[in-house]
Parts: sequence; structure tokens; C-alpha cells
Amino acid sequence: MARKAAPKRARRSPAKSKNPLVGIVMGSQSDWETMRHAADTLKKLRIPNEVAVHSAHRTPERLIDWIKDVEGRGAKVFIAGAGMAAALPGVVAATTAKPVFGCPMETRVMGGMDSVLSMVQMPGGIPVGVLAVGRAGAVNAALLSAAVLALTDDKIAKAVDKFRADQTKAVPRTPN
Repeated sequence: MARKAAPKRARRSPAKSKNPLVGIVMGSQSDWETMRHAADTLKKLRIPNEVAVHSAHRTPERLIDWIKDVEGRGAKVFIAGAGMAAALPGVVAATTAKPVFGCPMETRVMGGMDSVLSMVQMPGGIPVGVLAVGRAGAVNAALLSAAVLALTDDKIAKAVDKFRADQTKAVPRTPN
């Protein structure tokens, strides 16, 4: 007896965060493997954030609408991950005066150096703070975002201090 194919589920879009402090955006779904580390780090620090996929080249209007919307709901910092031409962080920085941290993706062409060079070559007046390529950059973008927020939020400052203390405790004095 032939089985009926299960009906396709409609893909749900993620719920909007009520009051995100950090907006995390990436240029394509494939960037999530790296950018999830930024979201996970912010989650550990209990910092509300919102994650989205918007392409600077393929969905520019949607990107700009999202930036304005998430900023209107409280975002104070943005993290933008992109590869290749890596225009996304620059478009975010051109749209908001809030801090923008760029996370270069590892690429096949130059291992991510193409992304780094694209991000650091911003014109004067449109700053993007560029982090390391890949996972380390995503984690550090989240920690740098937390440090910015900690300047005016004692709860976040304590969470950052605890994260750093836990990180220090995790380093053994001698090899196992």
C-alpha cells in the first residue's frame, strides 16, 4: 500500500522580539552556521536579540525596513555577517547611527580575506567595526555588543563580568 506524502508545512517566520537590544542580520541562510554563535553568546548573557536574513543585494528594501523596525523596538547595536562582497554591514551602518559590528564569513575564494577587505574599506563617516573571520568573530561581535550595552546597563555589565570570570576559571593551570 502506497503511503501518502505528508503535506508540506508552511515555513514560519521567526517571531519578532518584543524589545531586542541587538539586531543580528546575515546575508544568506548559509551564514547561520557562523552567526548562530553570536546569537548563542547573547542568549548566554540574557541579552534580547532578533535574528534575520536579508541580503544587501537581493532584498535591500526589506533589509532597510527591518533595520528601522528593529531599531524602533529598541535595538542599540547591530551585528551583520556577510561573505564575498560583504556589503551588508556597510548598508546597515549607512542606515543607522547605532554601532555596527561586521562578521566576515569564511569563503572559498580567499578564506574570508575578501570579506574582511570589503568590510574595512568603508568611507569615512560610515563606520563598521570588523571582527575576525568565522566563529570567533561572531562570538566576539556578541561580546563587544554586550560591552557597549554594559556601559549603561548594570545587569548586562554583571553578566559580562561573570562570562569573563567563568572563561578564566575554565583555563587549566596545567595540561590534563
